[in-house]
Amino acid sequence: MATGSGNTLRIDLDAADVRGHGRRAACGWAVFVVGAIAALSPRVAHAGPPFVTDDPEPVEYRHWEWYLASQHAHDRDGWTGTAPHVEVNYGAVPDLQLHLVAPLAYAAPSGGTSTYGYGDTELGAKFRFLHEGAWMPQVGAFPLVEVPTGSHARGLGNGKAQVYLPVWLQKSFGPWTTYGGAGYWINPGEPGEHHRNWWYLGWLVQRQLTGFLAAGVELFHSTPKSDGDPHETGFNAGVMLDLTSHHHVLLSAGRAIHGPTMFSGYAAYQLTFGPAP
Repeated sequence: MATGSGNTLRIDLDAADVRGHGRRAACGWAVFVVGAIAALSPRVAHAGPPFVTDDPEPVEYRHWEWYLASQHAHDRDGWTGTAPHVEVNYGAVPDLQLHLVAPLAYAAPSGGTSTYGYGDTELGAKFRFLHEGAWMPQVGAFPLVEVPTGSHARGLGNGKAQVYLPVWLQKSFGPWTTYGGAGYWINPGEPGEHHRNWWYLGWLVQRQLTGFLAAGVELFHSTPKSDGDPHETGFNAGVMLDLTSHHHVLLSAGRAIHGPTMFSGYAAYQLTFGPAP
């Protein structure tokens, strides 16, 4: 995202709607997070972060990905971003990944007052329903819903829950990997804000340059998110560095080719682990 984890950076991060689940949901997610102290084993993943375009490949069964990350975007209205956010992915069952992002968000409008605080929480689940074959790509879905936990009045959240419904495809050829797809955002807003539902389309090409370094470039397009907004087309270039089999550094930067975003950037430390085979 990506989440993760991009295009005009969303402080109101993608999240699953947990309202109505009450204590049972809270306990379930607590167990999910606490379980991260499980025994270690290597797990290297180079799809999704640090790019906006995601992939269909879930985290391996009983394996974990932890990110300590920060993302930023600048346009004519100022700066927005997270500083930092924590992302956790867990392979709950084969071909199913649970997903959580907990952000500290900021907004620094041009000529206005800067704000900082907890943003909108992100929850989701990635499900791969078709595995890659000799000529067949792997295919999966990664629905997300944004829980409006951030202050809308302070510019730290959307104010309403949003739902994202994407489908992703991926194919590998030796050191090359390519993936992408499209998703539809259900984007309600506060009265008078004239929000629109909108589409995101993106595709990425990535190459493993050495045993510890990979690089990629993505191109993406989004339709208007509210009345008066333009269509936006942009790109990101990024690198993924494996310090060890468990520790990784992810970086990307880009901007709009057509649209208001003058700069977007992402940086993260990633820890990957799981039970020994």
